[in-house]
Amino acid sequence: MENITEWLKENLVTIYNENPYIKLLDISIGHVEEGKVELHMPVLAGKHTNLYNIAHGGALASLGDSAMGIACATTGKKVVTLEMNMNFIKGAVAQSAIKAIGKVIHNGKTTMVAESEIIDSQNQILAKTRGTFFVIGMFEDNQD
Repeated sequence: MENITEWLKENLVTIYNENPYIKLLDISIGHVEEGKVELHMPVLAGKHTNLYNIAHGGALASLGDSAMGIACATTGKKVVTLEMNMNFIKGAVAQSAIKAIGKVIHNGKTTMVAESEIIDSQNQILAKTRGTFFVIGMFEDNQD
């Protein structure tokens, strides 16, 4: 597998750092390599939590979906989610720092499959996701 270009890496970071929904959830991009990404999200009481004061399932689903989608994008392909499933394993308490590691497991011509693992600061698994993504185009370096 070829390494991700600096142009694509910078472009993806810019796109996601400016995305209003990503900003709303306070998601940030950590490590990026081709086929793999690490995202971070705090769990803030009253913002990311449900009535039990643990991370809302929708916030975790958004984090997992974003990690998988960005992992797919690191291959240079623009994708949209076709299908996603998620297993919630352990609650993420308020104020914990969590991260999602997204990985491409199938890089097809028209569809891709990815998975993510959401973990807390003690490396305990909080949730796992798997999704199928439809390729709608390619990212192109317009810097030539």
